[in-house]
Amino acid sequence: MDQLKMHTPDFSDDNIAKLAALFPTCVTESRDENGKLKRAIDFDQLRQELSGHIVEGPQERYHLNWPGKRESLLLANAPIAKTLRPYREESVNFDTTQNLFIEGDNLDALKLLQETYLGKVKMIYIDPPYNRGTDLLYKDDFSEKTEDFLERSNQKDEFGNRMIANNESNGRFHSDWLSMIYSRLKLAKNLLTDDGAIFMSIDDHEVENLKKVGCEIFGEDNFVAQVVWQRSKKGDSKLVASVHEYILCFVKSKVAVIEKGKWRRKKNGVNEVLKFYADLKVKLKNDHDKIRSAMQAWYKSLKIGDPRRSHKHYNCSDDRGLYFPDNFHGPDDGRTSRPRHDIIHPLTGKPCKKPSTGWRWDEKKTKWALDQNPIRIHFGLDENTIPNRKSYLAETSFEPYPSVFYRDGRSATLEVESLVGKGIFPFPKNTEILQELIELTTKDGDLILDFFAGSASTGHAIFNTNLITRQNRKFILVQIPEEIKKKNFATIAEVSKERLRKVGKKIIDENPNLGEPDKLDIGFRVLKIDSSNMAEVFYNPDALQQDLLSSLTENVKDGRSNEDLLFQVLLDWGVDLSLPIRKETIQSKTVFFVDQDALVACFDKGVDEALVKELLKFAPMKIVFRDNGFATDAVKINVEQLVLQWNSDPNHRDVEVKSI
Repeated sequence: MDQLKMHTPDFSDDNIAKLAALFPTCVTESRDENGKLKRAIDFDQLRQELSGHIVEGPQERYHLNWPGKRESLLLANAPIAKTLRPYREESVNFDTTQNLFIEGDNLDALKLLQETYLGKVKMIYIDPPYNRGTDLLYKDDFSEKTEDFLERSNQKDEFGNRMIANNESNGRFHSDWLSMIYSRLKLAKNLLTDDGAIFMSIDDHEVENLKKVGCEIFGEDNFVAQVVWQRSKKGDSKLVASVHEYILCFVKSKVAVIEKGKWRRKKNGVNEVLKFYADLKVKLKNDHDKIRSAMQAWYKSLKIGDPRRSHKHYNCSDDRGLYFPDNFHGPDDGRTSRPRHDIIHPLTGKPCKKPSTGWRWDEKKTKWALDQNPIRIHFGLDENTIPNRKSYLAETSFEPYPSVFYRDGRSATLEVESLVGKGIFPFPKNTEILQELIELTTKDGDLILDFFAGSASTGHAIFNTNLITRQNRKFILVQIPEEIKKKNFATIAEVSKERLRKVGKKIIDENPNLGEPDKLDIGFRVLKIDSSNMAEVFYNPDALQQDLLSSLTENVKDGRSNEDLLFQVLLDWGVDLSLPIRKETIQSKTVFFVDQDALVACFDKGVDEALVKELLKFAPMKIVFRDNGFATDAVKINVEQLVLQWNSDPNHRDVEVKSI
């Protein structure tokens, strides 16, 4: 019976396999640190294959480089033997939610997510450390070998520290920051869908470097914009007041994004205008003349600068909606061949006056507009007035996202303080801005990732967006448990989770009919990164001495639950970690069912043929057991035969069985 590997993939091996497929003559063999043969690439031969195209030696060329870049790439490719352990007591709606909150190092998290979420994330938003000289950076160890990655449980120094302050006096001030972000972006790109996008908040200290790293990883052709967010209107400075931040945007493939459609956002104030209009229609019983007068009076009552007032020309109404009479004259471009067909006035029956430049629409489109109910052409009192086309607010309410905008940065702080208290989390991100980005690039059912979750602004914004749109976007948030020791919170991760709980409760309190999981998902499943559930005997069986074998027959670490094992199996098999899980007792054994009956797992000991026969009746796609969970070796052999017999029946769906 095959065993699961129980560690993340080694991307170096994947890259060698890709090169070998392209250049089989470049494949050779070398010996690793233990003297064992392994497949490798002959780079001299590869240079020969690419002769005339490769840049060799110390020749000058345009590229971004820094001390530690190669080590950062090595770190991104190296596998780890870690897992995600579920924490039901810290979760909300654990069994039904499709949202994940991962607590731990985001580099580890990105590696653990690779197989399961490869090419499945529609949008990534991150707010990494800004590297101002006091920000904490993830302390990555570039010196370890692959074997050390498989053995170690946590990336910490001898004092247990996981993050370090990147002081400006550090000789690698920019290099350390670049190495930190480079390895994470390399892994993050793999998770994006072909039409996926990544947004990265940053300030002046690293914006140039981050853009260059982004261009290297995603490609210059896939750079979208460097958005400037003005967060205040004044600031203190000895020279120039810095009152802005940046949001860098890249896509996985600009071609794929454009094929799916243009990015457009709702114009500011449109929702409020349409809501006021909808209320008027009910109040005035669809009397369109009275509605127009009421809309004009309402616009006039608004203060200058109010975004709703910018739509004041939309004051006419018909059964289709709110519109304004926009001309459809032909452009005054000197052309004399513009359409000049007659448009008959519906009351007088006479041809209407024509614009001097002719009509913008040809006769076919004009006929289409007149055949609609209600018609899409606005007429004057008689034929002496040139008709206009009806431009409906609901149909013209979207616009391209601007590369420069103003949004008060203080509102985000007040929002967080109202949920978790004052002075706990400084400089949170603005949820309104995040909601705009989410609506701009995602739709119902899409997955959004934030691996620098902070106070969970992204999760908050997704809850709000789903509430407004009545849709269910899903999220994965990752936050390291960085110590803060403020009030009732020991770590930033605790702040993140509490904010999500408070936001979800507030939404349900204000919208009690939306609380069911199938209507609005305000839950999240907490998973924490930890060392593998498997004892070291699982990874290094050859290193054991003969006299120790009797004490190491158990390959699972003490203290690990069956649900811990289940989630490591989900990771190893590439199964969505947010799928619904149910637990049943069958023949006195605890059995987990994932995604209805797609995957069945039993990690109890004493498994026999009768239990396996019962599980096969559920017709699962996959079944997994503990390797030493079978009652006897004979039972294990018999189970393999039972499965072969099951799969040989053409009426049965094949089931894959493995052990851990």
